[in-house]
Amino acid sequence: MTTRTAVITGASAGIGAATARSLARAGFHVVLGARRADKLEALAEETSGTALTLDVTDADSVASFVERVPECHVLVNNAGGAKGLERVDEADEDHWRWMWETNVLGTLRVTKSLLPKLVASGDGHVITVTSIAGHGVYPGGAGYTSSKHAQAALHQTLRAEHLGDPVRVTEIVPGAVQTEFSVNRFDGDADRAAKVYEGYQPLTAEDVADVVSFAATRPSHVNLDQIVMKPRAQLDGRTFHRE
Repeated sequence: MTTRTAVITGASAGIGAATARSLARAGFHVVLGARRADKLEALAEETSGTALTLDVTDADSVASFVERVPECHVLVNNAGGAKGLERVDEADEDHWRWMWETNVLGTLRVTKSLLPKLVASGDGHVITVTSIAGHGVYPGGAGYTSSKHAQAALHQTLRAEHLGDPVRVTEIVPGAVQTEFSVNRFDGDADRAAKVYEGYQPLTAEDVADVVSFAATRPSHVNLDQIVMKPRAQLDGRTFHRE
């Protein structure tokens, strides 16, 4: 039986790293893409995978990355993130620009470049990790939510455009997941980031990775279009039950 290849972006930590471990356990050869080469190399050794540096905001980096991927059966678009929590009337354009470059154009660049290989595999699968922020709004979140809405729309359009091709398309929509996400959002302020998860049990990176692997291992005729997952204590992007 031929080993299937799964490409994972943003694989150096958090959901990406957990997904790499989960898919490797499921029998995939994992190709790990991210900017932090040292973390990638350690994870590649752990998972018997391939580590390739990747910056999804850089078209040349994406092109070089894709050239080094001989085949692709599953693409997990996981690279992304948030910057800041400013109101619209105080918006930081640099934050917005980074979020749109990473969450939207980064997903576009990698998906567009790997689609020929996904189709050629005869059983391709694009899995994009978006967010409940792509299906709602909250005060201070316009930069992030707008980029995630666009990412979700991109992904859902892909489903329509490739209907009839041997490619499945799945959107994973997590709520609050405790990773480096909030630390990065608040520019390294760990205390502020910790308050996001106080008083309830958030999802873990492994929780999301389990769902990604579940979707990736369904029979090829089964398309899980969208999977929304949240902590039991979370209703939407701003409503939590905190103890």
